[in-house]
Amino acid sequence: MTVRLTRAEALALRMTGLLLRPHPAARPDSVAEVVEWFGAMQAQDAASGLWSLGVRLPGRTQDDVRAALERREALRTWPMRGTVHLVPPRDARWMLEVTGVRTLSGVAGRWAQLGLADTDADRAAEVLGAALAGGGRLSRAECLDTLRGAGLDTTGQRGYHMLWYASQRGVTCIAPHVGTEQTFVLLDEWAPDPHRPERDEALGLLAHRYVRGHGPVTRHELARWTGLTVTDATRGIVAAGEALAPVEVDGVPAVVDAALLDAPRAPVDDVHTLPGFDEYLLGYKDRSLMLDPAHMNAVVPGNNGIFQATVVRGGRTVGTWKRTVGKRAVTVTVRQLTPFDAALRTRVESALAGYAAFLGLPLRLTW
Repeated sequence: MTVRLTRAEALALRMTGLLLRPHPAARPDSVAEVVEWFGAMQAQDAASGLWSLGVRLPGRTQDDVRAALERREALRTWPMRGTVHLVPPRDARWMLEVTGVRTLSGVAGRWAQLGLADTDADRAAEVLGAALAGGGRLSRAECLDTLRGAGLDTTGQRGYHMLWYASQRGVTCIAPHVGTEQTFVLLDEWAPDPHRPERDEALGLLAHRYVRGHGPVTRHELARWTGLTVTDATRGIVAAGEALAPVEVDGVPAVVDAALLDAPRAPVDDVHTLPGFDEYLLGYKDRSLMLDPAHMNAVVPGNNGIFQATVVRGGRTVGTWKRTVGKRAVTVTVRQLTPFDAALRTRVESALAGYAAFLGLPLRLTW
């Protein structure tokens, strides 16, 4: 039976799936569990990725999250849409194989512009694989130096594409920063026991995890998130079976985690201060449940793909914030998209104090 949801009910369930409200059937309580819950979490900006985890693990600090990543509870790579995500280590290889093929097929034009031949990219992957073997770990700059030492031209965007390709092929992955430096390691060494599902099982896992962490959503949203075809997205939903349940939102067919149908659907007046690159907004094409279209330019100025950090009340975006991290304090400036009364300002300040505590720094707040 298809359950019909109002937009308010759909938003309440979506925020529960996003782990921004208590879930009735699950309590992910570690970096590994949160990342597995989503299957993949946006992490193209490393600092935003850390806070995406921190906001879902209250009481943990940035150092706690970094330590978990050093323990290899999750790793970063380019599994979907050419964008860096945090993924469970055991799932990285099959995700690259299932979702990465379409990304690889779409780079020929850009590589032609750069003068980057397939043979150069394959050679770069071989060189990095050899340089990192045996527990090696190189910074981005050291990787580029290594490629140049092997006679490869890394000028312009060529170096970036070679690093991307080596990870897309499953040779390397991104390890946690050392200081401010991005580092690379061998995927086989950081994920020595990969899960190897058959393709339909893999599609089912992708569908279940995406819907579980984002639903209610349509099959087109799943296709967009994974970079797969709508046909494969539909196959994934079918493969997920009874783990997913059909619903309608404003008459539009969608699916939701079946366990979520037992969750409270009443709106909750909660307040969150989320990083810009968070599944809360980036996990969707249609963001109208969470964001007034009139405010889209304030959240993504110039539609340039760079999302501002958001202030969220009851699931709706009501403001943005920018932070400057110094040695002695973190300075945050809040921009109101809808008027804040005194009570809301106090709650926003409290939420930002949680972010400052995550960093281990005092908060300096300006409005």
